[in-house]
Amino acid sequence: MRILRMLMVVVAASLAAGPVLAQDTLKKIKDSGVITVGHRDASIPFSYYDDKQQPVGYAMDLCMKIVDAVKAELKMPKLEVKYQLVTSANRIPLMGNGTIDLECGSTTNNLERQKQVWFTMTDFVTANRYVFKKSSGIKSLADLKGKTIVSTSGTTNIKQITEINAAQNLGMNIIAANGHPEAFQMVETGRAVAFVMDDILLYSLVSQSRTPADYAISTEALSVEPYGIMVRKDDAAFKKIADAAMTNLFKSGQITPIYEKWFLKPVPPKGINLNVPMSAQFKALLTNPTDSGDPSAYK
Repeated sequence: MRILRMLMVVVAASLAAGPVLAQDTLKKIKDSGVITVGHRDASIPFSYYDDKQQPVGYAMDLCMKIVDAVKAELKMPKLEVKYQLVTSANRIPLMGNGTIDLECGSTTNNLERQKQVWFTMTDFVTANRYVFKKSSGIKSLADLKGKTIVSTSGTTNIKQITEINAAQNLGMNIIAANGHPEAFQMVETGRAVAFVMDDILLYSLVSQSRTPADYAISTEALSVEPYGIMVRKDDAAFKKIADAAMTNLFKSGQITPIYEKWFLKPVPPKGINLNVPMSAQFKALLTNPTDSGDPSAYK
């Protein structure tokens, strides 16, 4: 009997800690009167804190369009929006266990992640590259052999560079940082020679640095990275609303002023202009939206 009671406790605990499978997100939102939006603190210009510690950014603006669609679907114009800070490491678990309903950041949609979560329509296409100081003499990936490099914990970037390191026998010492600013600071202070990350995030970090002219970003791309807003896996009803909101945003032309606001104009709080026009891949997405996690869909 004692063993049975212990087993029952273990099973109950595992169920409480486990993921929420095939959850009806719309019912959850309607019953609670709250939709919870996951956001980042330093993924400029996608999702980050402004000088008032409010989450802002390109992905946040897109998510609010989805929130508006949910409000209309549920006929709940006063639906409360709750914000939940997430990290690269915990964003997928927090989606799986029901803590957040949308994840609005700079999250790569790939086939591996689709085993755990779903994504709505791709909202940006970037590439995995690395930033380094020009004085380091780095010219190519081969020049990083035996060097210390850094990437952010829980990202596709650190997974990929680890695989490349093993496959090409580069002998790099790969450090996992807790966030993008921490990783870039390691290059600034010489603790790492290069930081491997999505190029749009690297452009942002270089622009905010004390001496932007000191840095270069690799011309060689290690991969294509399609970004998407994350939703719960196996919840077709909620994803249908999110996809429809995104598709309407793209095909109506409403996406253009939002894109220009965050990529072609000064952004808060420092007024930095990334000056990144829409790529050919992104323009193609506006005509034919997709949620594909296959990189070949974006060439």
